[in-house]
Amino acid sequence: MKIEDLKGVIPPIVTPVDDNENVDIEALERVIDHVVDGGVHGVFVLGSNGEFYGLDNKNQKTAVVATVNHVAGRVPVYAGVGDITTRDCVKNAKMAEDAGADALSVLTPMFINPNEKEMYAHFETIAKSTKLPIILYNNPGKTTNNISVGLLKRLAEIENIIGIKNTSLDFSQTVEFIYATQDNDSFYVLSGTDYYIYATLMYGGVGCVAGTANVAPKLVSDIYNKFAEGDYQGALKAQYDLVPLRKTYSYGSFPVVMKDCLNLMGLNVGHPIKPIDHCSEEKMAELKKVLADLDLI
Repeated sequence: MKIEDLKGVIPPIVTPVDDNENVDIEALERVIDHVVDGGVHGVFVLGSNGEFYGLDNKNQKTAVVATVNHVAGRVPVYAGVGDITTRDCVKNAKMAEDAGADALSVLTPMFINPNEKEMYAHFETIAKSTKLPIILYNNPGKTTNNISVGLLKRLAEIENIIGIKNTSLDFSQTVEFIYATQDNDSFYVLSGTDYYIYATLMYGGVGCVAGTANVAPKLVSDIYNKFAEGDYQGALKAQYDLVPLRKTYSYGSFPVVMKDCLNLMGLNVGHPIKPIDHCSEEKMAELKKVLADLDLI
């Protein structure tokens, strides 16, 4: 994968599972076709929407291999690495590389709180263990660990660390990330918060990792495509049109809502991994209305 391929809309696809919570490959292939046919620019397997934390090593490998095989080169495949220890991250980075992924997305550790020296060594070791390009994944709300601007500048100098996805409601941090790396031609910033796709592009970001693109890939892609074409009003309208769908994240326990939406749309992606459960009947009715308003059902 060339660095210039890092752009556009990259959905962190849901991982359908069967009643035993093993990967349902046929359903996964339906999700992949849905998003690729919707015009996305990449596919991200084993992200937070993909419930990576609830899959054992065998199922994680199954998900990556199945995704690589079914995407079949149509768009780049990004594989998520979200283990707590450096050792396990290296192991799964090698697994994804062997499976044929085009790039990695590496999450900050969760539960523990490494200092900046430890965090730098963590990402440096993972980067040195693979030939694949790496996109850092900053999600302080979920992991309680935050990549500071100073740390990012140092990490961005590592050859195969080519970007960062920032999932934070603090948009000023995304602006600071872009500002701090603007002179680095081999490093890009992506939005990880679906409210901020248009704004991130305006500041110089190159795209987004957007959970809502599981459900409405064409609408989310319109934000990027219209912006790239210079149709800023069209891009802004698409961003506003996406807001009702993004607001549904609060209808259930993360990350069930995108799965529930896809089920309502007939893609049959199954249940969330326990202890997460489906949205209530009342919220399901509200989801149906949002989807109908977007002509998705």
